[in-house]
This record gives sequence, structure tokens and C-alpha cells, in this order.
Amino acid sequence: MLSEVIAQIRQKKPLIHCINNHVTSNDCANILLACGGSAIMADDPDEVAEVTAMCDGLVLNMGTPSPRKLEALLKAGKEANRLGHPVVLDPVGVGSSSMRKAAGATLLDQVRFAAIRANAAEIATLVRGTAAHRGVDTDLEEASVDAVKTLAKWLSLETGAVVIATGDTDIVTDGKTLYRVHNGHPMMKTVTGSGCQLSALLGACITANPELPLEAALAAVCAMGLAGQIAHGRLLPLDGNASYRNYIIDAICNLTPEALEKGAQYEMDS
Repeated sequence: MLSEVIAQIRQKKPLIHCINNHVTSNDCANILLACGGSAIMADDPDEVAEVTAMCDGLVLNMGTPSPRKLEALLKAGKEANRLGHPVVLDPVGVGSSSMRKAAGATLLDQVRFAAIRANAAEIATLVRGTAAHRGVDTDLEEASVDAVKTLAKWLSLETGAVVIATGDTDIVTDGKTLYRVHNGHPMMKTVTGSGCQLSALLGACITANPELPLEAALAAVCAMGLAGQIAHGRLLPLDGNASYRNYIIDAICNLTPEALEKGAQYEMDS
């Protein structure tokens, strides 16, 4: 099942429009190239609809926000919806300010998403409107896995999107079926933007497999976690988080469909 998702990316080579976090744009572009896709990263409101129409899928990342960026996110999202292109939302730090909370609510109200990838605090903010003062670093340690499962399922059923809750245990759900993913390595927390990279990878996986959004999301989460494990195994004594970041991208580039199928660690849950 997962192997076919990766094979389809390599075959179809989807072009993904990413309106991205300025901090992580380069890494997200490289992860898309590594998996077999490619990226355009246009964020000016005057061109985003036109660029979106040129691409196959869209990833909206709320990092480094501004009113102008929100305008771009909305324009691109609406155009992707009009064209039937899948849209992925990464609500980076959505609970860390009133501006971001309002932006997240507006996006959910006006754009249909194929997938939403967030940590536990961000999902809680989207569901309940509660603030997350620690921003992007809060994960499943902040809440029980059962609580996050409930929130993720509710958000999925409410929005129609596959919801991915990332943390020590990753959760992937369409509101009915739910998977727990156990791939990954703690050192991934030392790489700024590993979550943004996963959102970009989700964009490629779902765009190349639009009829299987849940399976495509599961494949993306397993692949990113497995890449973190493989990358850690390559580290030499003097390597640090910069080398680790590069090894993660290398691992995605070299990941075969067979290796993903063999290395994926997940289970279906209720």
C-alpha cells in the first residue's frame, strides 16, 4: 500500500506550489525534489492564483505570517479549490498570537483542505480556539494520546481533511480510520522545519495519489519518520544537527518503495 504512494510520486513528478515559512523554504523545496516532485514558492498576492493554476497541488504554511501573506494564502487556496487541486494546511504556531488564530479560522472557513498537519497544541487551537504559548514546539507530550486522537478525529470530520497530529507518536486519521505511526527519532526535534518538510512531502504524496488521501498521508508520515531513523544511523562522532538535516533529505531521495514498505512502523487504532 505505502510503496505504491511513493512510486506514484516518482512517476507523476507533481509540481507543488508552496506558500511557505520563510525559515524553511529551502529545505521544503529540497524535500520535494528528493521525493520526486518539485516546488514553486510564490507568495505575492498578485501572482499566487496564476502560479497555483500552473501547479498540481498546494501547500499553505502559516509560518512567518503577515496580512499580505494571509491574502496570498486565501487567493491560492480558493484557486486550488476551483481547479480541484489538493490543498495541505500547516497552521504553524496558530495559537501563539491573536493574528494567527484569526488567520487559521479564516482559512478553515474559506478553503477546503485535503490534509491538515499540526502538533497537538495547534490542533487544539483549531478545534477549541485555545492559545498555545509554546508555539511550534509543543507536541503529544502536552496531552494524552487519547485526547489528541479525539481532537484529530473531530477536526477531520468537521473539515473533511485528513488530519495528521505529529509528536512522539504520530496520528493520521480521516475521522473514521486512525493510524498510529511509530517511525522517527528524537533528534528530529533539533532540526528547524522538519514539520514543514513533512507538510511539503504530504503535498506531493496526496497530489500524486488524490484518490487515496488517507493512505498517502500515512505514507508521507512513515517516510519522514523512517528518514529520520536512517539519517541518525549515518551520523559520525563530529556530526550535528546540520549534518542530520542533510541526511534526512538524502534518506528521502534514496528511499525506495520497497524500503518504505519494509521500514514503516504503524498500527491501526480505534
